Amino acid sequence: MNYQKIRQPKLADAILQQLETMILEGSLLPGQKLPPERELAKQFDVSRPSLREAIQKLEAKGLVYRRQGGGTYVHNKLQDALVDPLFELISANPETQFDLLEFRHALEGISAYYAALRGTEADFNQIKTVYELTKTQAQSTISDQVDTLYQFYLAIAEASHNLVIVHLIQGMAALIQKNITQNLEVLSAKPEILPSLDKHRDSLMAAILARDPESARLASHHHLSFIEESLLQLGQEENRLQRAMRRVQKELKH
Repeated sequence: MNYQKIRQPKLADAILQQLETMILEGSLLPGQKLPPERELAKQFDVSRPSLREAIQKLEAKGLVYRRQGGGTYVHNKLQDALVDPLFELISANPETQFDLLEFRHALEGISAYYAALRGTEADFNQIKTVYELTKTQAQSTISDQVDTLYQFYLAIAEASHNLVIVHLIQGMAALIQKNITQNLEVLSAKPEILPSLDKHRDSLMAAILARDPESARLASHHHLSFIEESLLQLGQEENRLQRAMRRVQKELKH
């Protein structure tokens, strides 16, 4: 019987794999500067030549880039595939508002499900912290509200411990934020609707903290369905108003 020799992985490749995992998991974020080579080598307990070789391989893969005299950074365009001219067209087209809501049904529903199933106490504390911010900013500008609401949904996604979901939500941040903005701009015309949105988010958070995956998923769906139904109803009211105004103008001309 022939035995194959067991080869130890090259140290630089082991460092490369560790750095790639850190980028994938979000321990190293897009645009973040890596620690100096001396410090990073000490943290990994490896030689600087092996570390330098690993970073060179990361750079060749397009995951990091160097600034002359300024250090090494995680590439801040890792999600360009999700932020391209087509997505800009989608964002600019008002007819896609409901398409995005339908997409969010799937994405945020599954995020809530797995957050309730897998979330840690640290995850839940982060969700609660961000949620409290959404309450304190209820009377602030729409822009500030959008930012905290997106952070709330992102915190839920991160609690799902599903890297695909997290990176998808991060990559689609501009689209999701634009959708939240459009929704708030319309719904703010009917202030009596806004407390219902808060109640839905309360139910969503409560289900996640209770570790009830199915209730969390349903709470997410109910929240987005309510937004969709409210937008449709307000749209119908606006159409009726416009028709009435046109009739009045026509009568005045005669």
